[in-house]
Amino acid sequence: MNAWSSLLRIALAGALIAVLSACGSLPPARERPAEFSGAADPSTTLAKIVEASTPPGEHSGFRLMPLGVYSLDARIQLAERAQHSLEVQYYQLENDAVGRLLLRTLREAAARGVKVRVLVDDLYTVKSQQLLLALSRTPNVQVRLFNPFCCGRNGFLSRFAASPWEIERLNHRMHNKLFVADGVMAVVGGRNIAEEYFVLNEAQNFIDMDALVVGKVVPQFEQIFDAYWNSVQVWPIADIVAGTASTGGEGGRKPGTAEFDDWIGMAAPPPKIVLPPSDILGYGPVAEELDAGRMGLLWGQASAIADPPTKPATVTADEAISTSVTMKVWGLMMDAKTEVDLTSPYLVPGERGMAAFDDLARRKVKLTLLTNSLAANDEPLVHTGYARYRERLLASGADLYELSPQRTSKGERFGMFGKSLGRLHAKTAAIDKTRVFIGSMNLDPRSASQNTEMGVVIDSPQLAREMLRIINISKLQNSYRLRLAKGTGTLQWLTNDGEQEVILTSEPESGFFQRFYNMLIAPIVPEMLL
Repeated sequence: MNAWSSLLRIALAGALIAVLSACGSLPPARERPAEFSGAADPSTTLAKIVEASTPPGEHSGFRLMPLGVYSLDARIQLAERAQHSLEVQYYQLENDAVGRLLLRTLREAAARGVKVRVLVDDLYTVKSQQLLLALSRTPNVQVRLFNPFCCGRNGFLSRFAASPWEIERLNHRMHNKLFVADGVMAVVGGRNIAEEYFVLNEAQNFIDMDALVVGKVVPQFEQIFDAYWNSVQVWPIADIVAGTASTGGEGGRKPGTAEFDDWIGMAAPPPKIVLPPSDILGYGPVAEELDAGRMGLLWGQASAIADPPTKPATVTADEAISTSVTMKVWGLMMDAKTEVDLTSPYLVPGERGMAAFDDLARRKVKLTLLTNSLAANDEPLVHTGYARYRERLLASGADLYELSPQRTSKGERFGMFGKSLGRLHAKTAAIDKTRVFIGSMNLDPRSASQNTEMGVVIDSPQLAREMLRIINISKLQNSYRLRLAKGTGTLQWLTNDGEQEVILTSEPESGFFQRFYNMLIAPIVPEMLL
């Protein structure tokens, strides 16, 4: 009874805020000149390392980074060595120990004269907006927000409530993840900037995937960044966020470095990053190779792909889907001749996707899918959309695996999860053991029609082998295998207790009320909202 009363009070409060704030709107946009990355300077340290590491005639080089602390360290190492420019683009950049560590490193780079541009989607900036504003007021740094909220900025729900007539606009988010140093090295993949993406959170952590990238594809990433940076969907943070006393608001404006130090000083110390000698692929920390002046990479032909920043504001919903990164990845899968191995934390194929999967089955293309179990999913409603298709996927011959939080916490291949809840967040595909996709795109309607997404497609049998090795570790050591019971056709989850196979007949590691809620809500949740 108390829970329902609390929900009612929240709903009434939200309605009141909406009424009181119905006139909220963004300020008039100011004209600003377009800015572009320009050609990379071959005299920088990073450029010389790339040149020394690139065999004659090769296109682009890659290092997969399944281990969270290695991926975080790579960003820090690139920022510390940058001499010319840093371009940083993220869906979420949290004001936690990891976010502050990265922002501090960016500020230090700017102090050396590096031009720093930071672009963040505005959805999750409630806690980070003042820190980002302070950073923007330091020399050589610019910070912009994608598709910002006008008002009610100090609360997640109040932001939407303050602009009730703009819900359609605000539903479109920039889901991209990109980090480029000196125009010659980049980090791309699925990770946002927050503790849980690097296995440094006490409550929950993600299995995820990034790649360190060099070569001819890097300028394509910079072109993507520039298109977003100069788009009408993007605003300088100072035009949107009002400063507090600590960021030069009512208390008077401090010099940029001083106000940034105030915000950093009020927070906990940076995280202690412990780097193991090697990751699950046998690679050591990237700093060792950067210091040596030469990197060992896997090479292949690569293309960066991204949705336009205007998606879907300037096109119809059907056009947004048909030209999306999602459809490009579907196209890659439909070109498969022998096998497709896909990881997606949110897997809602829809009828169109099921028709594509059925076509793969008819052509005898082996399909393996890895996604979150109900217990591992941080978006339980999305699980309802996925659950509608499980039996059909299995009946068509697909191999289906769901991540187990318990089994993830017992392993150390992706980092020390300890007592934290393990979840899948990697968005990858390996096709015919020759082609790889790494990026930000989930296989769900939101990625196809609402969010902007990006990624990279690489033709490289060597890289595909490493990707498959990582996927196989996840599915065999950290997941349940699903099947349909003989005779009844009901779902079964298979695992082992170390000695023998265990068969479960209901959503594993989930409570009764969690399962009941999802069963109750599944029929009424529109799939296009997932």
